[in-house]
Amino acid sequence: MKRILPFFLLIAFVACTQQPAPSPKAKHVVLIGIDGWAAEAVRQAPAEDLPNIHALMEHGSWTLSKRSVMPSASAINWASMVNGLPTEMHGFDKWNSTHGSIPSTSDNGHGIPPTIFTILREQRPEAISGCLYDWDCIGAITDTLAMNWHRFLKTYTSTDDVIVPVEDYARIATDYIKENKPDLFFLYFGTLDEAGHVRGWYTDAYMERQRILDAAIGQVMDALKEAGIYDDTVIVLSADHGGVDRKHGGFTLLELETPFIVSGKAVKQNFQFPLTVMQYDTPAIIADILGLEIPADWRGRPYPQIYQ
Repeated sequence: MKRILPFFLLIAFVACTQQPAPSPKAKHVVLIGIDGWAAEAVRQAPAEDLPNIHALMEHGSWTLSKRSVMPSASAINWASMVNGLPTEMHGFDKWNSTHGSIPSTSDNGHGIPPTIFTILREQRPEAISGCLYDWDCIGAITDTLAMNWHRFLKTYTSTDDVIVPVEDYARIATDYIKENKPDLFFLYFGTLDEAGHVRGWYTDAYMERQRILDAAIGQVMDALKEAGIYDDTVIVLSADHGGVDRKHGGFTLLELETPFIVSGKAVKQNFQFPLTVMQYDTPAIIADILGLEIPADWRGRPYPQIYQ
């Protein structure tokens, strides 16, 4: 008995220390990423200008205190929002990085750290995923090799001239959603950031572009309803940085604080996060929603307090 008891104690210890696989909270996640979207822009805008954004907030959990990583630059922050790592771990260190300038702490076999798309493909090979983006750097950091579909389509020029209207751009994404009902879809908008750099943050042009993006978000919500998957979908709205005048603004809260909204099945309604959320928390929250195991080296947290 003395020899057998320690063995059973060891088994019990291992069982207690192993993390059980999380249960999925919804079958589908749509991540809507808005580059250059400042929390201050939501605070300043009349509620009637952002009906869809406010509807998601009222039917979900949200914060206007989500912080970007430092230094705050687009590719650096978007990398963290898909691979769960801060800058010093994922290696992207420049505004328009298409690859890490310093060695990453991990590699997914495609030359970048494991992203939310990587672990979805590894853990659920049958899952469908896609991404539409209008800035080519997004394709470099999101692991498009792990997706079923992705497309890069510029919507503007460097002088803010429109190439493809936001409404038409969003329609490409909604057509894919209605036809394929993806488990995970990432729709990235760079048009608001372009307005900030060319026209200035919080200018009339910038705020009008935010209103147009709200209408595009409404298109996505309607597409999910038409596809019959709205009730089993969580919509996540995330952003990378704000700005001051026509620049990112330095390490100020106007730059570093961005909106973050999680809305849909099993999520608490009209619930403001009690804690600050970091950029690299985004993929951990998405993984938790889909019931995926979070990689051990990710630094993001899943925030269980946002659920019913």
